[in-house]
Order: sequence, then C-alpha cells, then structure tokens
Amino acid sequence: MVTVTIIDNFSLTTSYIIIIMEAIAGVGIGAGLAAIGAGLGIGQLAGKAVEAIARQPDASNDIRGNMILTAAFVEGVALFAEVICLLAVLA
Repeated sequence: MVTVTIIDNFSLTTSYIIIIMEAIAGVGIGAGLAAIGAGLGIGQLAGKAVEAIARQPDASNDIRGNMILTAAFVEGVALFAEVICLLAVLA
C-alpha cells in the first residue's frame, strides 16, 4: 500500500515538474522576444532620428527629444511584457 502511494505521488510530482519546466521555457521565450522587439524598435527609431537630423539640422533638438521620449515608451512596454511573463510563471 505504501509503495503504491509513493509511486502515485511520484508520478503526479513528475507531471507537475514537466509543466513547470514548460512554463519556464515559455517565459524565457516570451521575455527574449520582448527584448528582441524592443531592441529592433529602438534601433529603427534611432536610425530614423539620425536621418531626420541629417535632413533638417535646425530641428535637431525637437527630434532628439521626441526620440528619447519614444525610446522610453518602447522600453517601458518591453519591461511590462517581461514582468507579465514572470507573473505568468509565479502566479
């Protein structure tokens, strides 16, 4: 009787471990995609800002300010996505 209980508990524990491992893998993929997306977005943003400053040097202060503000928003969204990924596993 004790052996059956231990085997049943072990099989349930093993299935829970597999589910947790899959969840952690999903979090890693989700957080990685969020970081890649933010990096690509900020890279494109900076490239376009440099092009705009090259075309109109007089507006460089306005362009630079808008670029920094938008980059902060993109970083905020990426950080929010990573926090949601972590909360999905920890909850």
